[in-house]
Amino acid sequence: MADSNAERPLRKISTAFKELAATVSSPSPEVPVAQFSQACSLVSPLFGCLGIAFKFAEMDYVAKVEDLAKASSSVSTLVVMMDKDIEANCVRKAGSHTRNLLRVKRGLDMVRALFVEIIASEGDNSLKDPASKSYAQVFAPHHGWAIRKAVALGMYALPTRSQLLTMLNEEEAEAKIQMQSYVNASAPVIAYLDNLFLSKQLGIDW
Repeated sequence: MADSNAERPLRKISTAFKELAATVSSPSPEVPVAQFSQACSLVSPLFGCLGIAFKFAEMDYVAKVEDLAKASSSVSTLVVMMDKDIEANCVRKAGSHTRNLLRVKRGLDMVRALFVEIIASEGDNSLKDPASKSYAQVFAPHHGWAIRKAVALGMYALPTRSQLLTMLNEEEAEAKIQMQSYVNASAPVIAYLDNLFLSKQLGIDW
């Protein structure tokens, strides 16, 4: 039973990404780093809910989002941030804001893929299939053997679907609505980020 007085992270995520989707869908999108990093920070607890399988992803994602949040105090938009890194010739260097942005984008895509799989697997209380499929689709191509092995072992310690819903303080029906809302809203945001990298000839597979 969902507690109406407790936090409901899915709803906060849904609202924030609808606003981001509206921003990137405008004729001349200028995405503030502050707005983007704030929306992304709301996604962080989801990785924590998935337990040890996604511990590495959670730590990596949280650190990269925090870096972007700090950058927002001195950089206005994502485009300006990337242009500064390009000018400084540090795009691919560890710790660069642009490199961190690419990693955060993958985290958003991983959650999008996971929600698609969870919605499609209605009636199955196990999250192993949805989590395995979404991991294979988004993260696995960029992870080495050791991390992929650790994630595979961690899949056996995932919470059940009902446990996840309890952690998110949602009933099944409402959770599906909020997950679908994020899937719909995150798609144009992820596409915008991909296009941003590609338009500057930076690529997205590194």
